[in-house]
Amino acid sequence: METGQINVKTENIFPIIKKFLYSDHEIFLRELVANAVDATQKLKGLASIGEMKDELGDTTIEISIDEKEKTLTVSDKGLGMTDEEVKKYINQIAFSSAQEFVEKFKDENANIIGKFGLGFYSAFMVSDKADVITKSYKPDSKAVKWSCDGSPEYSLDEAPRKERGTEVILYINEDSKEFLEKNRIQSLLEKYCKFLSVEIKFDGKIINNPSPAWTKKPSELTPQNYQDFYKELYLFSEAPLFWIHLNVDYPFNLHWHFVLPETEGRL
Repeated sequence: METGQINVKTENIFPIIKKFLYSDHEIFLRELVANAVDATQKLKGLASIGEMKDELGDTTIEISIDEKEKTLTVSDKGLGMTDEEVKKYINQIAFSSAQEFVEKFKDENANIIGKFGLGFYSAFMVSDKADVITKSYKPDSKAVKWSCDGSPEYSLDEAPRKERGTEVILYINEDSKEFLEKNRIQSLLEKYCKFLSVEIKFDGKIINNPSPAWTKKPSELTPQNYQDFYKELYLFSEAPLFWIHLNVDYPFNLHWHFVLPETEGRL
């Protein structure tokens, strides 16, 4: 097992991250799922150009809760990482961003979504400890486990994982026990992940639509498809009065739907 200290100058960096990283701590789930989607999409891209020789197989991202162990897990079957990549992307790049963040925002209460590449470290807003178990898609790579308890110290060791991909396990803290409730997680996944491009499973069900109507051509859709899509957005609304499907490919790509619900005073 390897142990070390993440190269940061500021002491007590995690309390600062917990206080100032995002105004809403629930964002951590969106960030972790987005990372999993990105890893999966990149793997699909490599497979499409022959850089990944194995079969893609099932690429579903899975979210699970263990109330007894007080853990929440986000697991993907994407690129995965080698031990050197873990050191680079988690210990070096992400924490150099954290250092920049601390220097800029330690005296401010600001919402900085997307500015510093700190998505993974949003996990420490709600957890006392995080484990990352990962195995690269690269041939002959070994699985590794990275662990950190909210201090600049970490451990890195071999892990028994056999499948490619990454599993992020959060040990939820006492102040964030709401994120061990199924209904809470279900509502967050529906709020932030409903139309992400990779299937996401929670509590035994696929909770998102990876191919929503706007990703398709009008010729591929029926009136029923439009109405079903509207129902996905507005579950308890009346049927739409009409819809507009607009595709623009130049000078930029735009796919836009306009749906007007039924009202008492129709025009």
